[in-house]
Amino acid sequence: MNTSRAPECAPPAADFHCDVLVVGGGPAGSTISALLAERGRDVVMMEKAHHPRFHIGESLLPANVALFDKLGVRDQVERIGMPKYGVEFVSPDHPKPASVEFAEAWDKTMPYAWQVRRADLDDILFRNAARKGARTLEGYRVRDVAFDDAGATVNVELDDGAKQTWRTRFLVDASGRDTLLANHFKCKQKNERHNSSAIYGHFTGATRLEGKMEGNITIFWFAHGWFWFIPLADGTTSVGAVCWPYYLKSRGGKPMAEFFHDTIASCKGLAERLEGATLVADEVHATGNYSYSSAISSGERFLMLGDAYAFIDPVFSSGVFLAMQGGFEAMPVVEATLDMPSRAAALRKHFDARVRFGPREFSWFIYRVTNPTMRELFMEPQNPMRVKEALLSLLAGDIYGKTPIWRAIRIMKAVYYLVSIGKLGRTWRAWLRRRVNIRDVGALNS
Repeated sequence: MNTSRAPECAPPAADFHCDVLVVGGGPAGSTISALLAERGRDVVMMEKAHHPRFHIGESLLPANVALFDKLGVRDQVERIGMPKYGVEFVSPDHPKPASVEFAEAWDKTMPYAWQVRRADLDDILFRNAARKGARTLEGYRVRDVAFDDAGATVNVELDDGAKQTWRTRFLVDASGRDTLLANHFKCKQKNERHNSSAIYGHFTGATRLEGKMEGNITIFWFAHGWFWFIPLADGTTSVGAVCWPYYLKSRGGKPMAEFFHDTIASCKGLAERLEGATLVADEVHATGNYSYSSAISSGERFLMLGDAYAFIDPVFSSGVFLAMQGGFEAMPVVEATLDMPSRAAALRKHFDARVRFGPREFSWFIYRVTNPTMRELFMEPQNPMRVKEALLSLLAGDIYGKTPIWRAIRIMKAVYYLVSIGKLGRTWRAWLRRRVNIRDVGALNS
């Protein structure tokens, strides 16, 4: 299917015009809008909701810090964030937790990140784009889009039901899980290799790690997947279970909050940390079957960023980083399309390779994170030939720079395969169990 061009025709009349229209006001949309606006582009960013608005995904990576510096918002993020110096892993098959710190990574200059309320972070990034000169519109939902050789016609519905038509020379889809263009082009692909669901809420009174490590994320493995435990600066703690769809399906008619508490009770380590804690407002959210990607990332007059292009399992907290990094990668593509069209095709090819690279590298570990062999590598990390440092660099998001981690990463993968072969019976049972676990049972789709 050719998605890069549309039949030549005169574009319909429009009410409003801009050089670049960005759909979505999350980290991806706000990043590309700020970068283009400060270079003098006429950018309009449309967000269907109103900031600050709730969004899950509170844990950031050390590689985010440099991006915040480039956008000029690091101080603001620091003020709202809980410092995160590393990761704690808790396994039911190991006698004690294991902890790693980002300061142990290959590059020692990225020792921490933050845990943040996404409502606050996204608001900071959105307002920053406005300060840089982008026209930022809230309560604007893009309903459909039509492309032609000169750009795109975009139909928009406002909060009050009013309709508008916009013309833009270039469209950036940063619509998140709405996946505006992937749905438009019918190129959204469910990830058959990793099918999972999530239940999550926020607690007060949870027991945290002490001292400097108070803000570290904890990953708890349990029989049906894994939990996140993310301490926030306001005293609340975000807790979520990422589980196989069959498990969420087993809820039946049980209220979601009760099912969530039962799920927590099945994980001894987490239950102890939440003893005496209170679920905030009894609010529990659920989402299912959410791992997907688009078959394409760009065309002559558009590109996709962040979750609008792909969403992978959140175990390594990569979502915000990949979204913002995509914004930086996209800027040359947009500018070339507007000013030097002869260069645009080559830049789109480079962009496509870069946006596929991150999810692919994280996904190799994600697909195996519940495997007993991989669990052992996380619970008992060793550093021969600097493999631990390389792994920590990957977990920190240090994958797009010049840090020479890839030889060590290949060695670590080889060790994984050798250990798996050496324990072939366990590996075979784990493979069969995963095949059953990832089957689609229609647990929850939104």
